Amino acid sequence: MSEPLTLDRVRADVAELLYLEPSDVDDSADLLGEGLDSVRILSLVERWRLTGVEITFIELAERPTVLAWWQLLSGRLSDG
Repeated sequence: MSEPLTLDRVRADVAELLYLEPSDVDDSADLLGEGLDSVRILSLVERWRLTGVEITFIELAERPTVLAWWQLLSGRLSDG
């Protein structure tokens, strides 16, 4: 069973793909500019879908910041 999706988890998942510590991720930074590429975004889509949240590559690519992603993802979390 996968760990619940939280802002901290989103930040940690992004940090892992950028080879950073979660505390080094700027939540409002353009992640494409920070080195996140389309393959890594696709891996996040699949990872987060496993938690039960439906999200698309296009949605993430259009607004590539941790805060924008969390806003999208948190609005789709189910309560149970």
